[in-house]
Amino acid sequence: MRCFCVAIVLLFPVHYLQLQAADAPAFTELKGHTGYVATAAFSPDGKKIVTASSDRTARIWDAESGKELHKLVGHTNKVLSAAFSPDGKKVVTTSWDRTARIWDVESGKELRQLMGHTGGVLFATFSPDGSKIVSTGNDNIIRMWDVESGEELPRVIAYTSGVFSVAFSPDGKRIVTASVDRTTRIWDAESGSELRTLQLHTGLTRSAIRFPGVPADQWQRGHFHSVRTAAFSPEGTKVVTASFGDVPRIWNAESGEDLRQLAGHTNDVWAAAFSPDGKTIVTASLDRTAKIWDAESGEVLRTLAGHTNWVISAAFSPNGKKIVTASWDGTARIWTLE
Repeated sequence: MRCFCVAIVLLFPVHYLQLQAADAPAFTELKGHTGYVATAAFSPDGKKIVTASSDRTARIWDAESGKELHKLVGHTNKVLSAAFSPDGKKVVTTSWDRTARIWDVESGKELRQLMGHTGGVLFATFSPDGSKIVSTGNDNIIRMWDVESGEELPRVIAYTSGVFSVAFSPDGKRIVTASVDRTTRIWDAESGSELRTLQLHTGLTRSAIRFPGVPADQWQRGHFHSVRTAAFSPEGTKVVTASFGDVPRIWNAESGEDLRQLAGHTNDVWAAAFSPDGKTIVTASLDRTAKIWDAESGEVLRTLAGHTNWVISAAFSPNGKKIVTASWDGTARIWTLE
């Protein structure tokens, strides 16, 4: 399993900066973290952003001004992910310290700890109704938690290898996971039973998969290396995945068919997510860019360039007019698309 490693970045005294680059959308830069920024996400109303960093903190920012609102302090190791609850009142964070934690957005105070994983907790997210949290760790276990009590629910999924990310379907009835074992799996959220596996069928060489130039009908069907992220489309009928050493892919969530490959990045792709209307996809890559794609044709619509190190997270705002990226350069950026 690929480990997160330490990156040394400068501490910037200025917390935000509004810039305009030629032929690129305007962006607001969020500065303040003293380590790499692992994830960044908008609140459901689009007014706030939460970031998670290797500096052992998560931070909540004003999405309009870029001002830091709260520093969430308590984790004793790198913070690997952070996500808002559906009502925007809570945040869940995960860490190498083997805990997930729930925080109050208004005050920035820690509400409770979710303890049970025996390894680093890599990712966690709320269910669509906000009553549950699903988390995954490098202990190969997917765990479910009650948000109000912090109690672990008896819906444990034992995996065969490390799981990088986990996400609910929009209706909350399914879960999709991305794993070191090169598969994406869809599970029944109630019973924990596996519904479908999205995986490799035929293969080409790593170099052919990673870089453009191979005719579309000759691409392998399925991922060749570890799958880093997986996410449902807004209507729940498709899944987009990102993989090390491979191109992002769009799958039919019902049949498991590999529908489309998004070829254009020149290095590994760390994350991929649908826009709120499902028409576009944003990807984050170790080539230091994020790209926006047409979800139907697979064509690149726009490249977001400017980060000085790997881009490892990208997400749309609720109205689809902005994107927030997180980078190994210690910053997050809010890109205005219109």
